[in-house]
Amino acid sequence: MARAFAGAASARRFADMLKRQRDSQSLTGHIRLLAQPAYQRLLTAEPFFRRAIPVLCIVFIATLATYRALTLSYEHEETDLRARDDLTMIATTLAARLSTAEAALPEQGFSTALQAALADSLPPRATGDGRRILVADPDGVIMATAPIRSDLEGRPLADLLGAGQPLTVFGARAGVLTVSAGEADEAYATVHHLDGRLGMVALIQSKDMIFADWRASVSANVTLFVGTASVLLVLIYAFFAQATRAEQADQIYAATRARIDLALNRGRCGLFDWDLSRGRIFWSASLYEMLGLQPRDDILGFAEISALAHPDDIDLYDLAESLLETGETTVDRMFRMRHANGDWVWLRARAEVQSEPGIAEPHLIGICIDVTEQKQLAEQSRTADLRLRDAIETISEAFVLWDTENHLVMCNSNYQTLHNLPNSAIKAGTPYAQVMAAARQTVVSASPTIGSDASDPSSSYEAQLADGRWLQISERRTKDGGFVSVGTDITALKRHEEKLMESERRLMATVADLRQSRQKLEVQAQQLVELAEKYSEEKTKAEEANQAKSEFLANISHELRTPLNAIIGFSEIMDQGMFGPLGSDKYREYCTDIHDSGRYLLNVINDILDMSKIEAGRMELKREAVNLGAIVTDVTRIISAAAAEKTISVTCETEEGLALSADRRAVKQVLLNLLANAVKFTPDNGSVTLAATHGRMDGANAVVIAISDTGIGIRESDITRLAKPFVQVENQFTKTHKGSGLGLAIAQSLVKMHGGTMEIRSSVGKGTTVTVTLPVEARPASKAA
Repeated sequence: MARAFAGAASARRFADMLKRQRDSQSLTGHIRLLAQPAYQRLLTAEPFFRRAIPVLCIVFIATLATYRALTLSYEHEETDLRARDDLTMIATTLAARLSTAEAALPEQGFSTALQAALADSLPPRATGDGRRILVADPDGVIMATAPIRSDLEGRPLADLLGAGQPLTVFGARAGVLTVSAGEADEAYATVHHLDGRLGMVALIQSKDMIFADWRASVSANVTLFVGTASVLLVLIYAFFAQATRAEQADQIYAATRARIDLALNRGRCGLFDWDLSRGRIFWSASLYEMLGLQPRDDILGFAEISALAHPDDIDLYDLAESLLETGETTVDRMFRMRHANGDWVWLRARAEVQSEPGIAEPHLIGICIDVTEQKQLAEQSRTADLRLRDAIETISEAFVLWDTENHLVMCNSNYQTLHNLPNSAIKAGTPYAQVMAAARQTVVSASPTIGSDASDPSSSYEAQLADGRWLQISERRTKDGGFVSVGTDITALKRHEEKLMESERRLMATVADLRQSRQKLEVQAQQLVELAEKYSEEKTKAEEANQAKSEFLANISHELRTPLNAIIGFSEIMDQGMFGPLGSDKYREYCTDIHDSGRYLLNVINDILDMSKIEAGRMELKREAVNLGAIVTDVTRIISAAAAEKTISVTCETEEGLALSADRRAVKQVLLNLLANAVKFTPDNGSVTLAATHGRMDGANAVVIAISDTGIGIRESDITRLAKPFVQVENQFTKTHKGSGLGLAIAQSLVKMHGGTMEIRSSVGKGTTVTVTLPVEARPASKAA
C-alpha cells in the first residue's frame, strides 16, 4: 500500500518529464543534466531566490490591492453620477409628455385617464432598477403612480420626500437630492413642476438598488484578491519544497549506481535499472552487446530507449504509468528492440519494482534475456497451426477430427453450430460419447460409424437432425488410426425436392383460384366505377356548398358591419351631445348601452370572420422581424383600462432581446385575446401576470410566453374543449361572462400557423396559466390536434 501511494505521487512528475524529453532534439543536454545534478545547479541561485520570492509576492499583492481599491472607488462615483442623470432625464421627459397630454384628459374618470396617460408617457425602462414615478396635483396629493401603487394614491407627496426638503418648492432647480422619509433606507429623488391640473411629477430610486451591482463587484474583487494571495503563498511553499526534493534526487542517483554494480556481478545477462519517476535508465555492457551497440558508462534517456523499442510490442510510458498507478511490483514482458544492423532482437525482461527506505521514487531493476531464436521457432509453429486451423475454419462443411481413442482433436465452428454444442464440449481430448451427450441437435435417422470395422476405411451416408436439417456425411480413417468426419448441409436440396412436388400441387390449385379471382375482379371493377361517379358528384356538391358559405360570409359581413357602424357612430354622437343635450340622463345611459352593445356585436362578427378565414385556409401570415417586448408593452397598455375597472393588477416580465420572425398583428391578437380572457375571468382585486422568456422547442430556439391569472379556474375535464370554436364552459343559462367563445380558438389557430404550441393549465378557484411557445425562426405550421 505504501509503495502504491508513493508511485501515484510520482506519476505526475514522470508524465511532465516525458513530455519535455519528447520535445528535446538532442540527448546531449540530458546527459549533462545527469553529470550536473539539479540540486548543484540550484545551489548557487537558491539563497537569492529564497529572499527575493517572498518580497516580490508581497509587493505584487499590495500593488494588486491598491489598483482594485482605486478602480472600485471610480466605479462607485460613476454609478452615482449615472443614477442621478437617469433620474433627471426621465423626469424631464415625463414632465414634457404629461404637460402635452394634460389638455386631453376628461373631467370624468380623470384619475383613470391620468393613470393611462402616465403609462403611455413612460420612456423605456423608466420603472426599472426600483424607480418609482409619482404624479401629484398642485396641492401635492399623489394622483397616479408607476408602477401602480394604489396605497400611495391620495397621500401627500411630502410624506414620501420629507417635510424639510426643497424638492417640492424649487422643483427641477433643486436637482437630485437624497431623501429618507417614507423609505427603509436612503434614496435619490427629483421633482419637476407641471402646468394645469397637474402639479408635479416625482421620481424616487433606492440607493440599495442603485449600488447593488457595485456591491456585487466589490464582493467578487475581494474574493478574487484573497484567492490570488492564497495561490501565491502556496507557490512560495512549493518552491521551498521543490528545492528540498532536488537535494534528495542526488542521493538517489548515487544509490542507483551502487545497485547497478551489484547486478553486473551476478552473471552474463543484460541488466538494467530504470528510475521510473525521472525516466533515467542504466544498461550493463552485456545489454549493449546484445544490440550491437558500443558500451558506454552513461545513463540513457527515456527517449533514446523508446526509439529502440518496437512500438507494437511495448510502450514504456504506459508500462511505467501502470506500475506507478496500480502498485504492481513485478514485470515479465517480451518485446523487440532494434539491433545496430537494423534487425529486431527479441528480449525477455523480468524485473521488480524496488524503492530505497525513506525515498518515494521507485526503481524497476531486472534482467533482459535474448530469446530471438526461441521466438522464431515458436512463431513458425504458431503460423503453421494458424494456417491449418484457418483452412479448416473457412471450409463450408462441418469438420471434426477424432484420435484413435475416439477423443476430440479439433473441430470447426460449423460442426459446433450444426450440433449446437456448448464451448465446454469442444475442448481437445473430450470423449466422443461426452460430445454427443452435450449435443442439442441429435441425428434421428442415422448414426455415426466411429468405432466400426477398420476394414471399411470410408463411408458416406445421409442423416437427418432433430431440427429437420439433412446432412451428407463423409467419413475417412487417418494413418494413425484416427477418424475424420466431414458433414455437408443438404437441407436446401431436400427441401427443394419437397417444394417441387408441393409446387406442382399448388400450381393446379392456383389455376382454379385465378379463374375465380378474375370473376371477382370484374365485379369489383364495376363497383369502383360506380363509386368514382358518386364521389365526383359528392365532391361537386361539397365545393358548391363551400363556395356558397364563402359568398354568404362575405355578404353578411358587409350587411352586418354597415348598420353596426351607423349604430355605433350615431350612439357615440348622441352620447357626446354633439348636436345638443338629449334632455334626460336615461337617454345618455341608453346611448352608452347601444354603443357598447354595437361594439360587442362588431367584435363577435370580426371573430367569426377571422375563424372562417382560418378554417378555410385563406389567412396568410406576413412574417417580419418582431420585437416581442414592444408588442407586450402595447398589449399591456390596451388591456390596462379594462383591468383598472376591476382593480386588477397587470404585471409584465419580459427578458431582454426577445425577437422572432412572425406576423406582428397575429402575435398581438394572440396576446390580446389571452389577456382579455384572463381579465374577464378574474374577480375584482385580482392579478394577471405575463412572463416572456427564452426557451427551446424541438431542439431549436423559441420564445415562451406564460399568462397567469388568479381567476375562477377551469375544470380539467373542460380544458380540452376550450380551444374549439364557439365552445364555452358555461351554457347559455348559467354563463356569467359574455363572449362568442372564439378567443382561445383563434389564438390557438394563429399559434399553430406559426408552428408553435399552446398549453392550458388550470385549477378551479385558484387560477389559469396559458403557455404559448413560438419558434424564433419561421417553420411550417403544426397540424391541429
